Amino acid sequence: MASIWVILSPWTPYFFSFIAFLLLLEQISYLKKKRSIPGPTLVFPFLGNVISLITNPTKFWEDQTSFAKSTRHGFCANYIIGKFILFIHSTDLSHKVFTNVRPDAFHLIGHPFGKRLFGEHNLIYMFGQEHKDHRRRMAPNFTPKALATYTVIQQKIIIKHFQSWLDEASQSPNKPITLRLLCRDMNLDTSQTVFVGPYLNEDSRKQFNVDYNYFNVGLMKLPVDLPGFAFRDARLAVGRLVDTLSVCAAQSQIKMRGDEEPTCLIDFWMQENFREIQEAKINGSQKPFEYTSKQLGGFLFDFLFAAQDASTSSLLWAMVLLESHPQVLERVRAEVAKFWSPESEQPLTAEMLREMKYLEAVAREVVRIRTPATLVPHIAGEEFRLTDDYVIPKGTIVFPSVFDSSFQGFPEPEKFDPDRFTEERQEERVYKKNYLAFGAGPHGCVGQRYAINHLMLFIALFTALIDFKRHKTDGCDDIAYIPTIAPKDDCKVFLSQRCTRFPSFS
Repeated sequence: MASIWVILSPWTPYFFSFIAFLLLLEQISYLKKKRSIPGPTLVFPFLGNVISLITNPTKFWEDQTSFAKSTRHGFCANYIIGKFILFIHSTDLSHKVFTNVRPDAFHLIGHPFGKRLFGEHNLIYMFGQEHKDHRRRMAPNFTPKALATYTVIQQKIIIKHFQSWLDEASQSPNKPITLRLLCRDMNLDTSQTVFVGPYLNEDSRKQFNVDYNYFNVGLMKLPVDLPGFAFRDARLAVGRLVDTLSVCAAQSQIKMRGDEEPTCLIDFWMQENFREIQEAKINGSQKPFEYTSKQLGGFLFDFLFAAQDASTSSLLWAMVLLESHPQVLERVRAEVAKFWSPESEQPLTAEMLREMKYLEAVAREVVRIRTPATLVPHIAGEEFRLTDDYVIPKGTIVFPSVFDSSFQGFPEPEKFDPDRFTEERQEERVYKKNYLAFGAGPHGCVGQRYAINHLMLFIALFTALIDFKRHKTDGCDDIAYIPTIAPKDDCKVFLSQRCTRFPSFS
């Protein structure tokens, strides 16, 4: 060992000088990109501020908001794992990003290392006509008929999980139960059944749940793609999940060729796909695009990811906000009772949901004040002039904050006030540009109506069937990033059955 050091020692000063030179270049590159905008002046080599992002993401993003608001810019800079990043607080500037998703401007990435994690198949990486065509073909998944079909499925699963929650609560009535993971499991069950319904057997569901947990854990970890690291486990799990969903898609294709009635989302999709092919045949026009099972599996996973954690976040915050605003809770219960009761033994219908205007206002206000996916990462494919005096450098990861936009423009934005979305006030129209929870521009959320319906159904059933009380502790309602936002205590509540008996419609 000593002999090696003797050989290397003449070169040691040069080696350290070279390392110091590289670090200096990195710092100069960061400062050149940052220019005069707010943000740290010095950054830790390569890692930047990733440690603070991972150990305390809530404080990290709160700091970015403070930096961005501290000057006239409306945005600020930072540095994470060799990447220059830009955090955007200003709604107007966020719209500039959302409306300029194209090859020569911004590319939606969904996650800073999304392509490595999700693969190239993801819908969010598409541009232009190809993207428009895929969205058009997905539209039948969210027609009133399709949504009405999903409504019954959703209720059966929600009620099944409510019963298990109450069973758990009854075993230790003086101990609160923690709902975050229970809500997540319920949503995963719902998504699986709504999207691929009868094509996922019990064994496949169990493995699916294990793989989705690997994926969920890896989302918030360092992007180290090596054996033994959570990020690699997540990436491999995504491949298995897509394969499972591909098999479901292939089975649906066979069933829908037989002209059977759709029973889940993939059936509605395949029905429309075959209709388009048949119509082209009759008209003698060019055969339209036909999906492979693998492509469908990838798109289904995209839907599942979009519907899963964001929805879990909204359900948790709905309980928190309703419990802390009893007058809103009573108005919700009164409106639900006007249209539906558990004793009817009938499910809530899509028509009933459409009539529950206050319930919808509550759902939209929950999403506004606690936007689940607070940030929508993009990458600058080319230089882009964001303002008169700042050009975003190529390769910058840009984070428009849809959470911050929700508190801009609206009167008393910190107040939980569902009436802002009623016909009398119509703040969703007056301040539409600030309501970015479902995105904007060409990549706005295609499943927005499904997401709102699911939240409405959950609130209606939960408030009608269950009495609940929060287990209050210091800071329990603070925001935690996991990666969507949730109450810091994971929503601890005491539950008891409110109605005489649960509905058991088939």
